[in-house]
Amino acid sequence: MNKQFIAFLTTMTLASCALAQVSVTAPWIRATVPQGKATGAFMQIKSDQDVRLVEVRTSVAGIAEIHQMEMLGQTMKMHAVDGLDLAAGKTLHLGPGGYHIMLMELKRQLKQGETVALTLVVQGKDKKRKNIELAVPVKALTYVDPAGPAAMPAMAPQHQH
Repeated sequence: MNKQFIAFLTTMTLASCALAQVSVTAPWIRATVPQGKATGAFMQIKSDQDVRLVEVRTSVAGIAEIHQMEMLGQTMKMHAVDGLDLAAGKTLHLGPGGYHIMLMELKRQLKQGETVALTLVVQGKDKKRKNIELAVPVKALTYVDPAGPAAMPAMAPQHQH
């Protein structure tokens, strides 16, 4: 009986080693105004193996995409990316002003204090996918640009996709 239990534990340990362990810290979603149709989700993601963030899903938005924001002169440009590499042991920061998750075609207002279900999908080099289920708090935070004291509005007038 003991040998069977040890064999079972060994098998389970080996099976779990094949899947990357991905941790998510400090996730949050920016609260919206009642008629708001888009917002961002931000967090830090770390994996113990090389994997790729390939998809994001949530029931509160018609579209959930991985995005990159960059400044081109005085114009902020955002565009979807097909995925983001997570290097083993390195933390990937998703935040305002860089890579982030864009939630568009919102089905309702997202209010401060509520929690939103969000699924991250990561893919290993073996093409196997793993879902990471999150309960993400909605916060009414304003991003402050470290280059200056002015707060960056959630959707600036020069914002372009």
